[in-house]
Amino acid sequence: MGRRNSAPKSDVPFLHAKQIEREADLLLEEYALKFPTMTAPPMPVDGIAELHLQLSLEYLDMKSLFPMADVHGAIWFQQARIGIDQSLDPDANPSRRGRYHFTLAHEVGHWRLHRQHFVSNPAQRTLFGDGTPHPDVVCRSSEVSQPVEWQANAFASCLLMPRKLVHSAWTEFRGADDSPVAITDLRKLYAESSAVEPWYRHGQLATDQESQDLAMKEEFCRPLAQTFQVSPEAMRIRLEQLELLVTTKVKSLF
Repeated sequence: MGRRNSAPKSDVPFLHAKQIEREADLLLEEYALKFPTMTAPPMPVDGIAELHLQLSLEYLDMKSLFPMADVHGAIWFQQARIGIDQSLDPDANPSRRGRYHFTLAHEVGHWRLHRQHFVSNPAQRTLFGDGTPHPDVVCRSSEVSQPVEWQANAFASCLLMPRKLVHSAWTEFRGADDSPVAITDLRKLYAESSAVEPWYRHGQLATDQESQDLAMKEEFCRPLAQTFQVSPEAMRIRLEQLELLVTTKVKSLF
């Protein structure tokens, strides 16, 4: 069996979050030059992958290919091919459309940021039992903290939820108020209404304050998540990055 000759996950160069955001913005600009009808969310990640980058996309039974790991996506650089777990097919499972978009954008991030760091030598590649090549990057849920995975996640977040569009949507969502919302505001808001209690997150009862706070934030930003066609969790993380959802508000001097 051949050996996969690619850069180890820890060997990708360090990239600052601002560098990753610039690269995502550049890709959106490139796409907009070809397809100028892109003016509002959601971002056309399918078109970016297939029409602009000329990547082929297919749904695979990842549980059969990788029975010992929780794999949602994979990419073959030499073949310009992305594989997405069949459970995320948005036509078959519309409720998972947000997760599908993020997984596809994540793989696009690998293509944009990492393919030059992987040696493409078919003669030295690990193969599956049927002789097909093993993907260059296999995206396991357990490896989200690895540099290569963190970078692809950051790229996906910026690609699907561009800073300017998020700020604009936030201001409209808040009724022309562009100020951040603190968790204390949400606790007060939901304390006055029992419509969404008890709190659940990822299908489990939120029993501690931290889990309840996360559930509140994700419930609050659900309309924005629907606008950008991402999961409430992805939207919550992006809003926290942009300091629109905060722990405490900074007191104004005026």
